[in-house]
Amino acid sequence: MNKEEIVQEIEELKLKKNALILAHYYVDGDLQDVADFVGDSYALAKKAVASNKDRIVFCGVKFMGESAKLLNPDKRVFLVEKNAFCPMADMIHGSDIEEYKKQYEDLYVVTYINSTAETKAHSDVCVTSSNAVKIVKKIQAKNILLCPDKNLGYFIKSRLEDSLSEKNIIIHDGYCPVHEEFSKEVLEKAKKDHPNALVLIHPESNPSCYPLADYIGSTSGILKTARESDCQEFIIGTERGILYQLQKDSPDKKFYFTDLKQTCEDMKKLTLEKLRDCLRDDLNEVFLDEETMEKASVPLKRMLELAE
Repeated sequence: MNKEEIVQEIEELKLKKNALILAHYYVDGDLQDVADFVGDSYALAKKAVASNKDRIVFCGVKFMGESAKLLNPDKRVFLVEKNAFCPMADMIHGSDIEEYKKQYEDLYVVTYINSTAETKAHSDVCVTSSNAVKIVKKIQAKNILLCPDKNLGYFIKSRLEDSLSEKNIIIHDGYCPVHEEFSKEVLEKAKKDHPNALVLIHPESNPSCYPLADYIGSTSGILKTARESDCQEFIIGTERGILYQLQKDSPDKKFYFTDLKQTCEDMKKLTLEKLRDCLRDDLNEVFLDEETMEKASVPLKRMLELAE
């Protein structure tokens, strides 16, 4: 069966099962094309809530499917690939958060949406890279834990130094393996190779990169900046899957990546065939126990409220 036939089958199954297909910018372009909506974590979370479809099919990693289920407990949620994980999400667990709570009284736990449902169940609020600064600025607690991503934590802290002068910020030591590889030296070489290019990076990147960046922000923020800028060349400091949307938005502009691989292997596990099979055979449905559902949905819903 060729690609066109698989896409046609997906479209027919989507209608038959009244399904909404969501895809992250990091998955293969073929999946982005067939999705009803493509976005970053925050945009996809909002789309999941707004949907009136019977089921949500997620082209992304496990925590994304879990988040969709937490926000849509009465809908059936499916993952295209059950073995697509986020390494950073597994760098903290609920037991780790409980240890932090023993060390710090009046601790408010701010957890990146790139986390498991089990971790969210021990948290006070979730954030994404696009709304984290706005949300943390509103928190009144004396001690604030930012987890699991240390780099996003440092980014938030650097943007709120004045307003957090009386706060004690604790940063967990997790990281995204793709973004952690970025360094000052890597970006300096890229800038030398492309001196006219603006540098757009994700806040999950190593903080040593921040002084060299022209823009630091979420995946959707990087896309918006590249789309609206008068500049014609850009060095992109995030996962390579974003190139597909960058080129769709601005076909006449040039986008460069570094010598690093810049690829999330888990995101690349997803294929059109697996999406078709997921729809056809009801594969990889997301199930969470009642207690986790109840506790983990609270910080996600609080995120949507505070981000508005």
